[in-house]
Amino acid sequence: MPGAPSVYFVVLLSVLSNIGLRGSRVLVSLSALHLGANSFMVGVLAALFSVFPLALALYAGRVSDRVGVRAPIVLGSAGMALALLLPAMHEDLFLLLACPTLIGLGQIFVQVSIQNAVGSIGGAEERAGNFGTFSLGASIATFVGPSLAGFSIDALGFRPTYFVLASMSLAVVLLALTFRQRMPERAADERARTGGRALDLFRDGPLRRTLFMSGAALTGIELFSFYMPIYGKSIGLSATGIGLVLSAYAGAAFVVRLVMRDLARRYTETSVLTASLFIAAATYAAFPLLSGVPMLVLLAFLLGLGLGSAQPLTIMLTYHHAPPGRSGEALGMRLTVNKVTQIAIPVVFGGIGAVFGLTPVFWANAAFLFASGVLSVRDRPAPPSA
Repeated sequence: MPGAPSVYFVVLLSVLSNIGLRGSRVLVSLSALHLGANSFMVGVLAALFSVFPLALALYAGRVSDRVGVRAPIVLGSAGMALALLLPAMHEDLFLLLACPTLIGLGQIFVQVSIQNAVGSIGGAEERAGNFGTFSLGASIATFVGPSLAGFSIDALGFRPTYFVLASMSLAVVLLALTFRQRMPERAADERARTGGRALDLFRDGPLRRTLFMSGAALTGIELFSFYMPIYGKSIGLSATGIGLVLSAYAGAAFVVRLVMRDLARRYTETSVLTASLFIAAATYAAFPLLSGVPMLVLLAFLLGLGLGSAQPLTIMLTYHHAPPGRSGEALGMRLTVNKVTQIAIPVVFGGIGAVFGLTPVFWANAAFLFASGVLSVRDRPAPPSA
């Protein structure tokens, strides 16, 4: 009906917000180099994006449960816009440090609340389709954000590009305030006010396993984006060849999200996630055994088919397994686990690679993903009777 909450409207807000976020990662790094920063400073700036998301994801989820999704989205987006306007007003390396820090602060409230909103629209039977649409929006933003930042820098310069990206977050604020009825209004829930400690969420077996599988899937995604270029260079691939391999992964991830709704309806979300983890494990195990661009492109495409659906599926299953009134908190817990994974896993696998070479890195990750797939089997529902 006109004026009813719309998943497409919420996904639009997510796309606009993520375009600003993805573009800002490129813009902040290039701005720092333009101002004379060294590689260490650029690394510090990249890490600052994750400081508040790691520390406040659980709190952001509780806020979303208690006060609803609109206020965190509006205030978080306003904070992101302010963070992007600071270096636009004055170019200074130390002032630039505040930009990613404040972006991360605003973004975690926006991200958790948008995920919570997507899960709350419609019934359980519509959830797979809603999160499938959400994941497609994330793919679009991942492509548009860096491209928009790059084109704007070349055409306008650094400071105007900050205004361009800030306008994305300001658009979220204006849309959320103007079309209030298009967003779900989640009333405060007394069970969320007295819902217990965050660690109590780990007592729920299916939720605990879903959080673990989310971290495992993210590990596969992060290590591929980092180690594939290194592996490609070690076997003599050109930059074009490495780019084709990475593009094959991205293309497959987009394709599988187009059909994720139908797959989930036919085989259940947990069954699709289980298959995804096993496909990713097999693909990682085969990578060190092949060296030609055509075969690596094929493997990367298979990996994209596996891991492309894993993250939206774990978001959906986290929402599904969350205790009543604590869906936002559970989603915040998932983001916390993911952030810890993003910090710890590269260090662990980087140590393995430094000592033993790249092949054990691929095989260790294959074993990790395989173990996660075995864990996922425990959550598979019994097949429906004929």
